[in-house]
Amino acid sequence: MRRRDHNIFTNATSLLVCGLLAGVVVAAAAFPAAAMTGLAAKAGGQGFAGLPSELKNFSSPQITRVYASDGRTLLSQFYDEFRSDVPLKDISKNMQNAIIAAEDRKFYDHNGVDLKGVARAFVSNSQGDSHQGASTLTMQYVRMSLAYSATNPQEVVDATKDTPKRKINEMKYALQVEKQLTKEQILERYLNIAPFGNQAYGVYAASQVYFNKKPKDLTVGQAAMLAGMVKAPSSFNPTVKSGHEQIQVRRDDYIIPEMVAMGAITQADADKAKKEKIPTKVKPVGNGCVSVAKNSWGFFCDYFYRWWMDQEAFGATSYDRERRLKSGGYQVVTTLDLNGQASARAEIADRQADSSQDALLLAGIEPGTGKVRLLATNRKYALDDPSHPTNKISPDPKKKKKKIRGSFPKTTNPLLTGGGDITGYQAGSVFKMFTMVAALEKGIPLSYPINAPAVFHSKYNAGYGTPSSCPGSDDWCPRNASKSEAGVFNMWSGFGKSVNTFFVPLEQKVGAENVVAVAKRFGVQFRTQVDINNAKNASSWGAFTLGVMNSTPLEMANAYATLAGDGKYCAPTPVEQIKTKDGEKIDVGKPHCIQATPKNVARAALDAARCPVGDSAQLGSCKGATAPDTRGIVDRPVFGKTGTTDNSKTASLIVGTTSLVVAGYMANPDWQDHTNQMSHYVINKAVQYTLKDYMKKRPSVQFKTPTNDDITTGDLRNIPDVTCDSIGKAKDVIRGAGFDPVVGPTVDSDCPAGHAAGTSESRTIKDGAVTIEVSNGKKGKKEDDPQNPLPEKTKPGRR
Repeated sequence: MRRRDHNIFTNATSLLVCGLLAGVVVAAAAFPAAAMTGLAAKAGGQGFAGLPSELKNFSSPQITRVYASDGRTLLSQFYDEFRSDVPLKDISKNMQNAIIAAEDRKFYDHNGVDLKGVARAFVSNSQGDSHQGASTLTMQYVRMSLAYSATNPQEVVDATKDTPKRKINEMKYALQVEKQLTKEQILERYLNIAPFGNQAYGVYAASQVYFNKKPKDLTVGQAAMLAGMVKAPSSFNPTVKSGHEQIQVRRDDYIIPEMVAMGAITQADADKAKKEKIPTKVKPVGNGCVSVAKNSWGFFCDYFYRWWMDQEAFGATSYDRERRLKSGGYQVVTTLDLNGQASARAEIADRQADSSQDALLLAGIEPGTGKVRLLATNRKYALDDPSHPTNKISPDPKKKKKKIRGSFPKTTNPLLTGGGDITGYQAGSVFKMFTMVAALEKGIPLSYPINAPAVFHSKYNAGYGTPSSCPGSDDWCPRNASKSEAGVFNMWSGFGKSVNTFFVPLEQKVGAENVVAVAKRFGVQFRTQVDINNAKNASSWGAFTLGVMNSTPLEMANAYATLAGDGKYCAPTPVEQIKTKDGEKIDVGKPHCIQATPKNVARAALDAARCPVGDSAQLGSCKGATAPDTRGIVDRPVFGKTGTTDNSKTASLIVGTTSLVVAGYMANPDWQDHTNQMSHYVINKAVQYTLKDYMKKRPSVQFKTPTNDDITTGDLRNIPDVTCDSIGKAKDVIRGAGFDPVVGPTVDSDCPAGHAAGTSESRTIKDGAVTIEVSNGKKGKKEDDPQNPLPEKTKPGRR
């Protein structure tokens, strides 16, 4: 509707108000009990004209709504005041008429101030007969606007304190508001800002809280009840006995009859409306992550909240950011995949009880975007009621002695993402990937062979007499999980079988500081003081490659996703899109990516990472796997790695496709130095089947291969022919050619027993291990036998 024209009559009204107020000052002499000194001071024409009349721009607090990736499913909402503005067209006529009947019958007739009402109120109040406010809807809107636009507590007091001075201010503002806005605009703003009690602000919230419906669907009786509450929400609260009785009377004996008198409804409508029941209970209003629609969404919601609180775009301080979240009216579409989340939670529930102290943690992230698709664990996202606790006593002996309860089954700790007291968990051999990437970046190819002994005497310090130190030394002597892992390995076979004594010398060759640098580029955070100190002296941190530092499932899922993203690291984000309350899209939360490692390095490392999970490398031979059934279960090209810490205190598995990388940890968040052995079967199946379910309706996409052969095979050099040489001489010759000789297995050969039958390869990388095969003296096939020629690759010195 077009704003009403204002002419000389409007100006006359302003003059009339001034005159009336001047008259009231004279009247005060006849009524000394009126205590009108404050009013008299401002009532003169000159004083009144000098008062401010332009309301400050303000925005009343609005609900921020957070949705799943489908943009429709509400995960949670955040607010300081439960309010969401709606246009007048979406508010029923019943509600519009009811509020006018309750608060301002002459709303459409005055220019912001009811002159007769003001005079009547001043005279009546001064005589002590009653306490009349004479505030119009416009004046009430002004009062609430001034309170919301206040910049300090005193301005709030001034805007709401019941004094003549405040009333004069409201009148001046109201006259100006009526010049600037139509009646419909004023009514709409009033209904959206008014308080209705029980945490409901504005008519949308009130309709939801009391009747669980939209404002456009309010009946006469419902609208009349809500309109009746605005005057005193606490006194007219229908959920308490006294308030229920009062609002019944106010609705039936005052507001509904007024609506009839206005001609807004018929008497038949009124009789029907009075029969409508007034509710005695209200709909619970969820607020924040503890009120998610489904409890399994709570940990993702918590991650979103912590992410928001880290964004400087939403304010310079944490206070500013929280206020923006809880009052900004944003529409947030998150990255949470509902089906993926449901599948992950179901897989966990099938394998681990919520009441178990051992936590099964799954995090899923999309390569190339950093979008977090799922976060699930066997915990209820909730606070344990301290008056009626249900959590079990902590397994940590120190806490157990003090009867301190653990975080199971209820917790709001960020178990999967880290933060607060959660510093992460040691994940074991999944960290070997960083060593492989560092080696590839240094020009060491996938085919680089290393002799991996059962125990490797490293250059790193472990401390004299410690369990991992070499006998009689303070050097670190790591060993393999099994004696069968000793031998010559390259990156395909070494990663596939997770050979410790392959990766420690590889780390030693490239420099532990370079391995730590890769982990940092891939998003690994250093949270504990021990890890921070070790990172500062990274060149000495030999055990880093074995995963001795704390990490979280989310950051390790994203680290491996960097490989599938062609070396592009994208900061994890829970957000697809954010819109302001006005529908404007903002850029916060969009993928923020950097090239963390060259494409060819990422593709080569990923090729070797196919070995541990039972897939076939495209460029080399795996020769073993630690989770061999993964490829068959997921039924897609996969890559990944298993991890285990000392005594299996933590078990981990990371598996990825081109669409999703899932990292699973099984750990004890309450006491990491526990004595339980974590089950690889449990964590493996949870990860494998979560990824399988996620990929069911997604295509099978093959991984990319490097475009540079050097990164896989490297600069190959010829190995000297040592056929039939003594083992000592053969070792000297091979060592002199720049290779690392290793005495290998015994084979059939024409050479004398105990002499070199040849080498297992004819060419390899400089410094690479060369296996000398030992002859058993038994005559083998002759090379020149035309009936049984030896294949080229098996001839002595060529294999």
